Amino acid sequence: MTIVLSAPGTGPAGELLLRPWRSDDLPALLAAHRDPELRQWLSTSPADETEAREWLRLQAAGWADATRFSFAIVTTGADDCQPSGHVVVKAGADETAEVGYWTAARARGQGIATRALEIVSRWALHAQDIVVLRRLDLIHAEGNQASCRVALKCGFPLYDLLPPSPPAYPTSGHRHVRTVPGASTCHTGI
Repeated sequence: MTIVLSAPGTGPAGELLLRPWRSDDLPALLAAHRDPELRQWLSTSPADETEAREWLRLQAAGWADATRFSFAIVTTGADDCQPSGHVVVKAGADETAEVGYWTAARARGQGIATRALEIVSRWALHAQDIVVLRRLDLIHAEGNQASCRVALKCGFPLYDLLPPSPPAYPTSGHRHVRTVPGASTCHTGI
């Protein structure tokens, strides 16, 4: 299955193309994950070619079994046409999915994460017909203020605070939630 989404350019920023990851994206994936700032916020991060190949295999398998819809973010018109980020929708139970994203160091501060998350969230809740989704959860480390700003800009209000859950989540976190209009969520409070 190949789903390709796009987000129009804004100001000097080019159009975004969101497509499934491919095997030839391996160098860009490894380059992005060499960044210590990115690695500090992720629960897993491929460190070598073997781990990166496995990561790419898992993304393809997720599309095949309709459990993980993983998009490479490519800025059209970029010199290298290599992915500059990632957005994923991980389908779960009860019509809920978890979304996540990251951007390579060279792409930060350009609004790429916000634009990509918005287009993928709209697709997941309103356009795709692969799985039924009525709620998207976005979880990030409490100290990751950039992710918090992206979540809020994309209509994911803070839902609750999460305690640390090592080893994957060694620090406390935030859960932001976006739902299909009219869907109810039981808010546990902040």
